[in-house]
Amino acid sequence: MFTGIVTAVGTVTAVRPAAVTAGDGGARVLRIRAPFRGVKRGESIAVNGACLTVTRVLRGAFEVEAVDTTLDRTLFREYTAGRRVNLERAVRAADRLGGHLVQGHVDGVATVEGMAQRGAAWVYDLRVPSAVAEVTLLHGSIAVDGVSMTVNARPAADVVQISVIPHTRAATTLGALAPGARVHVEGDVVGKYVRQLCSSER
Repeated sequence: MFTGIVTAVGTVTAVRPAAVTAGDGGARVLRIRAPFRGVKRGESIAVNGACLTVTRVLRGAFEVEAVDTTLDRTLFREYTAGRRVNLERAVRAADRLGGHLVQGHVDGVATVEGMAQRGAAWVYDLRVPSAVAEVTLLHGSIAVDGVSMTVNARPAADVVQISVIPHTRAATTLGALAPGARVHVEGDVVGKYVRQLCSSER
């Protein structure tokens, strides 16, 4: 479980096929340089919002493996060395929940439709998959590349607007986004349960 409060921005330094599925397609191993201390093999780290398991620990870096089911709903197949990624280690029971409850289960990919500066903040219009749109409400929560965001507006049925403050733009990869960019999105977990309960009563 995560909170969507990014604690570091790492850099992908290498991408290779996993040994068990070498060749085109199949699982991918990502090596990520990060400032974390005490990372252990087997722990979960959210990489751009996707919960991945650490398979190897190196000095100043770690490796994670993205399997087919993860690759099918994320952009990891497109990642190459040099890609900057938002990172968050799993929340501990005693931690402050500064964002919202995030499972690290990416629901799909959204596209930045437009962006504009409003005062000190920037607003981004994201065209999201229908599964995310269905569980998103005004002033509710959405995770964008692993960053906990509040829904600022709903300009259209499949468009979610977020407002990004200067700190978030500087401390995460969101400041580098431009129209046409694609990002991982995770819908509000409470909304998912409400949708499931309502659909099961029909």
